[in-house]
Amino acid sequence: MTKTHKLQFSVLAAVSLVLILLYLLGHMIGAWDYVFPRRMYKVAAMVLTGGAIAISTVVFQTLTNNRILTPSIIGLDSVYMLFQTFIFYIFGSTSPLVTKDHYNFLLAVLLMMLFVAMLYKLMFQREGRHLLHLLLVGLVFGTFFGSMTTFMQVLIDPNEFLSLQGKMFASFNNVNTDLLPYALGILVLTGVFGVRYVKYLDVLSLGREHAVNLGLDYNRLVKQLLVLVAVLVALSTALVGPVTFLGLLTANLAYQLMGSYRHQLLLPSAFLISVVTLVGGQLLVERVFSFTTTLSVIVNFAGGLYFMYLLLRESKL
Repeated sequence: MTKTHKLQFSVLAAVSLVLILLYLLGHMIGAWDYVFPRRMYKVAAMVLTGGAIAISTVVFQTLTNNRILTPSIIGLDSVYMLFQTFIFYIFGSTSPLVTKDHYNFLLAVLLMMLFVAMLYKLMFQREGRHLLHLLLVGLVFGTFFGSMTTFMQVLIDPNEFLSLQGKMFASFNNVNTDLLPYALGILVLTGVFGVRYVKYLDVLSLGREHAVNLGLDYNRLVKQLLVLVAVLVALSTALVGPVTFLGLLTANLAYQLMGSYRHQLLLPSAFLISVVTLVGGQLLVERVFSFTTTLSVIVNFAGGLYFMYLLLRESKL
């Protein structure tokens, strides 16, 4: 790690810490013992979500060798929304699967992991099938699941649909604190399992042919890393809801800031940028816009603009 990289990490860490302290301690109106814990839970949710999305996106872009793709391309967000809509459509908002948040959370995570495992088994059980086939099939499934979700939402009872809307958009204002220990436990286990693969990511970023020539078991590594990506995306989506463009924004900013292919630099920098984005965005929502908008709207707007910038830049190369 060069002195420049150390300075960049120090600046990112300092900005993250300052924003977190501003959020926790600024405008402290009301009972301290009530306001401060609620803000702590929000910060914890933002850190967990931001870290999961940033790391999963960097890993996914490394596997696909494409910096404008995110894990949502294989339909994980669509699976989550279909699952939530199906529960409301069949069982109603009084079902234990809705009222018991930890059941809903764990089932959503499990279902999204099974979906990725099914996709991988379907596409890689024959020779000659590559990751691009997986992306194409995932995109088709995502579109299909989205159509099914819309169909059920049209038929659902209007009162049930109002309750369902809380699951359709990412929200950090009403984070269920009971889910944070589950999310933290899953994230720690995923990190312990995934840290051994960081050294392979630099080689995988060279492409399939180079990775195979350099002696890596490409299919096995891709399968295991896709499971890690699915766990992280499922964790973030089930905890706060889908945040479409956050991963695209943070991952590409990390690439530009670090100017390196080394994932030992890219992963922590993407994590810190994600924390800055979420905490800073939530500060804007609460202190500037006075809750007239949501954090997901701000992130998706900024991410959408950045996505168009990336497309225009690539078209000129």
